[in-house]
Amino acid sequence: MKKTVIAHSPDADDIFMYYAIKFGWIDMRGVKFDNVAKDIQTLNEDALNGVYDIVAISFALYPHIKDEYAPLRTAVSFGEGYGPKVIKLKGVRLKRNFKVALSGKETTNAMLFRIAYPDARVTYMNFLEIERAVLDGVVDAGVLIHESILTYDDKLEVEREIWDIWQELAGDKLPLPLGGMAIRRSLPLNRAIEYEATLTKAVQVARDHKERLSKMLIERELVRIDAPTLEKYLELYANDDSITLSELQYEAIDKLFEIGYKHGFYDTLVKIKDYTIPTQYKELRNS
Repeated sequence: MKKTVIAHSPDADDIFMYYAIKFGWIDMRGVKFDNVAKDIQTLNEDALNGVYDIVAISFALYPHIKDEYAPLRTAVSFGEGYGPKVIKLKGVRLKRNFKVALSGKETTNAMLFRIAYPDARVTYMNFLEIERAVLDGVVDAGVLIHESILTYDDKLEVEREIWDIWQELAGDKLPLPLGGMAIRRSLPLNRAIEYEATLTKAVQVARDHKERLSKMLIERELVRIDAPTLEKYLELYANDDSITLSELQYEAIDKLFEIGYKHGFYDTLVKIKDYTIPTQYKELRNS
């Protein structure tokens, strides 16, 4: 039996979308799945270095790995009226060149932040350390991601929403593309199609059994937040729109790549549909 590792972040939405497989509710013939959880920037770097066959990434990273990885259509996270937050100590006025902590150079929030604040002095750190760095005065501000957008300290306030930056750059009709999954291109095509179908089913089953799965994650201390916060968080980032990419989501990803290309983050302009797995191959092969 082939062992396949799925690398994802330790935040609650990724855990939720994967654990239908971990708990044995979904399987794939001839494959034993395992998982590893790392912070998103480490996963981005692992994708750049080709470490895993299946790996969670920031959407902003994808044009840099397009020749080695295909984007999966499932386990995606978007913001709609919400997203990462630029936070600071209450009452503090930020200077033009304020020092800010971001969760990684290749993250979507980092690219949008750097476009909006070209004079800010950026430092990168693990997303779990950012809130404390702001509280301790190590940095003037930080961009919070994952569950911390719901749980940050009362001494902090929001300076600006990354969602607002996105709207200014992309218009007001598109959701904010944050993260998804990618699969190694060198895998046999039929196998890649099966992996995508299995992961899609896992996210669907997780959504269908959200209450039961959430309870299991809380009881086994597999997430860092309490039940009410988990309920709210999953409706933000592991909702029904996470099961498979919609036409509007494709459009949003393309707009993100267009913005990145315009501002010099990419050498070429990428269209996401040009790189997805050609699932029609299986239908043609079996016809």
